[in-house]
Amino acid sequence: MKKQRITTYDQAVDYIMNIPRFTTKNTLEDTRAFLRRLGDPDAGLRILHVAGTNGKGSVCAYLRSVLEAAGRRVAVFTSPHLVDLRERFVIDGEMIGREAFLAAFLRVYKQLDWQALEAGEGYHPTFFEYLFFMAMLIFAQAQPDYCILETGLGGRLDATNAVGSKEIAVITHMGLDHVEYLGHTLAAIAGEKAGIIRKGVPVVYADTCQETGQVIRDRAQHLSADAYVLSRIDYRFSKISNKNIAFSYISRYYGSVSLTLPTFARYQVENCSLALRALEVLAEREKQGDTLAGEPLGLTPEIMRRGVSACFWPGRMEEVLPEVYVDGAHNEDGVRAFLESVAEDGHVGGRHLLFAAAADKDYAAMLRRIVDSHLFDGLSIVHMSNKRAADPSCLEGVLADVPDIVVTRYETVSEALGSILASREAEATPQRIYIAGSLYLVGEVKEILQSGI
Repeated sequence: MKKQRITTYDQAVDYIMNIPRFTTKNTLEDTRAFLRRLGDPDAGLRILHVAGTNGKGSVCAYLRSVLEAAGRRVAVFTSPHLVDLRERFVIDGEMIGREAFLAAFLRVYKQLDWQALEAGEGYHPTFFEYLFFMAMLIFAQAQPDYCILETGLGGRLDATNAVGSKEIAVITHMGLDHVEYLGHTLAAIAGEKAGIIRKGVPVVYADTCQETGQVIRDRAQHLSADAYVLSRIDYRFSKISNKNIAFSYISRYYGSVSLTLPTFARYQVENCSLALRALEVLAEREKQGDTLAGEPLGLTPEIMRRGVSACFWPGRMEEVLPEVYVDGAHNEDGVRAFLESVAEDGHVGGRHLLFAAAADKDYAAMLRRIVDSHLFDGLSIVHMSNKRAADPSCLEGVLADVPDIVVTRYETVSEALGSILASREAEATPQRIYIAGSLYLVGEVKEILQSGI
């Protein structure tokens, strides 16, 4: 590997996007060592760490929105991005600028041991590690009140787990995903996610499975960390109306708090409630003087309402055109939650689904759930431009033996969008269009719409 002369933002992005071609997975100790080489930029950051299978990004979004409603400055590192790589770095509700991106990139780049790398040895960050290092440098310079980190994959060995200290750990709903890396049972996957728990640092988790909950509790007990559970009795769904969800969160301090989510994605009720429970635990810890906080976090029902109602997380049941919704459901459990929301969307008329998936996902199980739901009058499959995309022929093969279903195949997302939208215009009662199966598909759709189809 030869050192390049990189002076522009576009060159930096191109370098990062090509990292998977020449590097392999490193150990967590490698990551920690390079973080030290950068000067421990995470030191002094008040980190809220989020892991889980589904809902991680949404929980991060609710944490940020409510903290900002409380008047706090917040930095967030999430993944993946949908259109722009800088979406992964958000400070005060805005993604970072190109100059800040390039400056952080170069600081990491200059610390690489190029003599060793050019000799075919030495450490080079993976794609995700490089971005994590940049985030720590950027956030250290910004000095926010809180820093929210979303794990990339798993938790125990994830690059974000290299940070020196945390204020709280949050674990969302878990399911069977990335089994080739995390294990083939829920207990094994929970063990990897629970790896973000630190000694004496509270963990807040969603109680959606007895098996995973026990793993988290055992790990917390071993580390003398208080464990706080959010179960289904801690929130009460009321109704969906005007594309909003009304529900009640059962606060640890205020009893039932009535809230409104600006979405009809029912799965967000759990994600929002988990974020609120985590913030209540954090506020309690600050009042007891167990953190580095100055003024303890104030978390009133009114702050909760403002933060929740202002929250927006792209790609999660997002209306990108009138009656056209994209959703990031990308595994069987995510599709289950997606279908539950579609079933209660209140739409009078037909529905059409545009579907694509990554080749390493269990798309057969996803498609079976979709077909069995009988929620869609039409189903289209498409080939994404992403190199991880499943071939449409494989998707068609899953549906070959399904009776009474007509599947339309498209070779490009742009072609699919244009055709589906044109067909809808000719209908007397236009169908509602849903697009799901992969966040890569969501990103490609949004990029096409931004550039104009």
